[in-house]
Amino acid sequence: MHVATGALAGSATRSRRRAAALGPLLHLACDVVPHEDIPSRTFETASGVAAVLILAWRRGVDAATVGAVAASAPDLEHILPLPRPRGRPLFPSHRWARSVPLRGVPAWLQLALAVPTIAALARRS
Repeated sequence: MHVATGALAGSATRSRRRAAALGPLLHLACDVVPHEDIPSRTFETASGVAAVLILAWRRGVDAATVGAVAASAPDLEHILPLPRPRGRPLFPSHRWARSVPLRGVPAWLQLALAVPTIAALARRS
C-alpha cells in the first residue's frame, strides 16, 4: 500500500519534490490506519521492490516513481541494519505500530487496491 499511495500522490502532484516530501507523510498516515500486515516479510519486500521497478521501467524517474520510493523508504529499517537509537525504530510510527491492533483493513484488501493502482499508473507513462 505504501508504494501505491506514494505513486498515486506523486502522479497527482506532478512534482518530484512534492512527491518526495509527501512520501513519509503518506507512510505515517497508512501506518496510523488500523490494518493487518502481510504475514510474509519476503513477499512484502519483493512485491514492493517489483512495484517500484515496474513504475521506474514504465515511467522513468518521474513524480509517481519518486513518490512510491519516498512512501516506502521508511520500511527499509525493517530489512536493513540501520542504527536504532536506544533500541527504538527510526521512523516515528514504527515505534508504536505494535500498539495498533492487528484487525483493521485486511491484507488482501490492501493488495486488491494496490495492484490495480500500480498497474494503472504503469500504463499511464
